[in-house]
Amino acid sequence: MAEELTVTTECVDDIPLLITWMERMGVITLTNEHFPAHGNWQGLDLGRVLVGWLAHSLSEADHRLNQVEEWAAGRIETLSGCLGGAVRALDFSDDRLASVLDALSEDEEWAAFAASLNRRTLRVYDLRPERIRLDSTTASGYWQVSEDGLFQLGHSKDHRPELPQLKVMVAALDPLGMPVATQVVAGNQADDPLSIPAIEQVRAGLERRGLWYVGDVKMMALATRAHLQVGQDTYLGPLSALQGPPAELARAVQAVWNGEQALLSVERPNSEGQIEKIAEGYEVQATQTAVVNGQEARWNERRLFIRSLLQAEAAATALRKRLEHAEEALQALNERKQGKRRLPDAAALREAIAAVLKRHQVEGLLTVHITEQVQTRQLRTYGNRAAATRLERTVLVSVQRNEAAIAQAVRLLGWRVDATNAPQDRLSLEQAVLAYQAEYLVERNFGRLKGKPLSLTPMYLQDDQRATGLTRLLSIGLRVLTLIEHVARNKLQQTGEKLSGLYAGNPKRATERPTTEALLRAFEGIFLSFVQIDGRSYRHITPLAELQRKILDLLDIPVSIYSSLAVNSVNPP
Repeated sequence: MAEELTVTTECVDDIPLLITWMERMGVITLTNEHFPAHGNWQGLDLGRVLVGWLAHSLSEADHRLNQVEEWAAGRIETLSGCLGGAVRALDFSDDRLASVLDALSEDEEWAAFAASLNRRTLRVYDLRPERIRLDSTTASGYWQVSEDGLFQLGHSKDHRPELPQLKVMVAALDPLGMPVATQVVAGNQADDPLSIPAIEQVRAGLERRGLWYVGDVKMMALATRAHLQVGQDTYLGPLSALQGPPAELARAVQAVWNGEQALLSVERPNSEGQIEKIAEGYEVQATQTAVVNGQEARWNERRLFIRSLLQAEAAATALRKRLEHAEEALQALNERKQGKRRLPDAAALREAIAAVLKRHQVEGLLTVHITEQVQTRQLRTYGNRAAATRLERTVLVSVQRNEAAIAQAVRLLGWRVDATNAPQDRLSLEQAVLAYQAEYLVERNFGRLKGKPLSLTPMYLQDDQRATGLTRLLSIGLRVLTLIEHVARNKLQQTGEKLSGLYAGNPKRATERPTTEALLRAFEGIFLSFVQIDGRSYRHITPLAELQRKILDLLDIPVSIYSSLAVNSVNPP
């Protein structure tokens, strides 16, 4: 008799790696500790539901609640083996996931959880925090604006000012870019007041002082700088036009052009390993005073006048184009052609000229003259009408470049004023320039948070509380991404090796700086198969490739996280 054969499969891919990593981070244990479930809670505990959901979000680049239950139903055995308990698809129902968000939205519990997660991460991965970056971003959506609600209209960093938004402030640990503090606030809040609460979260979570905070002009408000100074921390960032007036910068640059001030060069290796000059500058000392908690604080601040060569070149090119376009637009005011409305008088022409100069941002750089011409025009005769003439007045413009003003404007291009309270022996001007230029780390991780794989935007939740919980959930996912990447890159640097096989179409291409996304993609195509022959059951998992084993070794994860899923297999991998 023919034997009856049944084969079913589950897609495994990177799920074991992600769940093992989050378990090692302590996410399951700390979630259950800080967010105790309701007494009626049944089935998989809250920590394992959260980790399973994050595994789905990171693996599928989709955070939507209504997608997870079906995903889990197709991976029951995989999830059960990875989470260490019996899993049902209902454990990942919309209601269960909503309960996770409700828990994460509790401010006090979240603060305690984040602090515990920070301390465990520093201990387990032997991280020594020195530098923190502060920055904020916005997440827009098709929400309804409500009074005092989270979703508000405000300055959009997504360039969608017509859409309501929420705002996320992140304090990230360098060089990982790993968030150690996350704030979710209304979308119309200003950035400046968010810095001090973020700093306090970092201090509580890391239990460290003497850290070095790097941020943009919003972090560099005087109140924030004073708060850091009094708290024995260090700051670095550019000053706004209010904190570092343009006149001060102009005087500093003029001293350079007059030959009164020498410049220090800042160099670094380029992509080809050659040393190139990227900036130049000098510094002066200034005394700052501010009132903190009712007490006056006074300290010495270093003002760094820095010129970025790349920014100066790009700005000069942009200025030349703006001048050309403005000249063309001004000359076009003289055109007379059918269908074009003529300006009636000199007043209207002056108004049009001012609009052109403002639109192209070249006020004071072009000199525009208005001349009036009077011409006699011979009118056409009809029938017996006598010949006649008419006086016509025409206003014209001529444009001339103000070369002295343009030269002065070009001299100022690429310059900025940075400030720091760090002593020179701890932070040289060259180190300050290089540190600030690494600001892209935060922007890159904002891209991960808002785009793939975490996909915060677009957000489909309408409830303020759950939107807060979701943002915090995805910030845990961002920790996972940055930490995996950091550990893999460090291991490659220590061994002097490079990893090849990550790039489709170019398998020999090697890198010592792989991204987490590329590492996770390498695990696509792993399946767990269940074979039944006349009532006998067998399991089989796709054998791991050399690249996959290498990645697990880099992350110090045993191969058994995959092989254990097929413990009953007749052909163990």
